[in-house]
Amino acid sequence: MIPIPADQRGHRLRRGSKGGRPPALHRETYKQRNTVEQCISRLQQRRGIATRYEKIATIYPAGRHIAGIFLTLLVG
Repeated sequence: MIPIPADQRGHRLRRGSKGGRPPALHRETYKQRNTVEQCISRLQQRRGIATRYEKIATIYPAGRHIAGIFLTLLVG
């Protein structure tokens, strides 16, 4: 869940159930979401994975695994 700007929080609370998203933010879940989005972003930097350049069904997943290994070695 994306944090709500402070000026919208009060408005959403006044509207009650018609206000859309809940005004609360679960920080631990948001941290995990950020980690996943950063990982996907880094994987998308590889041209073969971002554009699915490899058309053979067995090579594309292998490329994803290799890119994941590189990410793990470089970040970890």
